[in-house]
Amino acid sequence: MEEGEAGEQYLFKIVIIGDSAVGKSNLLSRYARNEFNLHSKATIGVEFQTQSVVIDGKEVKAQIWDTAGQERFRAVTSAYYRGAVGALVVYDISRRTTFDSVPRWLQELETHSDTTVVKMLVGNKCDLDNIRNISVEEGKSLAEAEGLFFIETSALDSTNVKKAFEIVIREIYNNVSRKVLNSDSYKSELSLNRVSLTSNGSDETKQTSSKTCC
Repeated sequence: MEEGEAGEQYLFKIVIIGDSAVGKSNLLSRYARNEFNLHSKATIGVEFQTQSVVIDGKEVKAQIWDTAGQERFRAVTSAYYRGAVGALVVYDISRRTTFDSVPRWLQELETHSDTTVVKMLVGNKCDLDNIRNISVEEGKSLAEAEGLFFIETSALDSTNVKKAFEIVIREIYNNVSRKVLNSDSYKSELSLNRVSLTSNGSDETKQTSSKTCC
């Protein structure tokens, strides 16, 4: 899989977690396809999109997974988290209960993830500022306490959506680059993961979409 320094590629798995109806699917569709569905319905199953960005002259692919409704049944399993190196933990700034659930999601991520995960707390629906229930300061305070990045977004009007994903992707890249410099075995492991994730050929294009049933 390695093509020398100039052609080296990376594939990172990122998960989006949080309570139902906080806007996870719309964040993903806005970032991956620049689409927003005001009347989107919960999807049963797991959906992922693959996006490519170039960092330091290298192609970096992010495979971004959406729980797509599973969290309504508390059925998000360890398989969903396995191999994830990044996570967006999303709440709705207008719904206090979704913010109160963040520690539970962080605990679940900690329990099931098998490696170091770059985590960002995302206060979504900042376009609903007139009915805001969680202040920016509260979000920042929780993020600082838990050691997370923090940002507020709006999938509706695109505010900070691209920035949120790209901060996470770049931080993962920085972490991996540091480890690769110090560990040949880690590079081998990444190569194996990349083979297993791209073996279906779906990553031939810059942007791909896949959906599988539960």
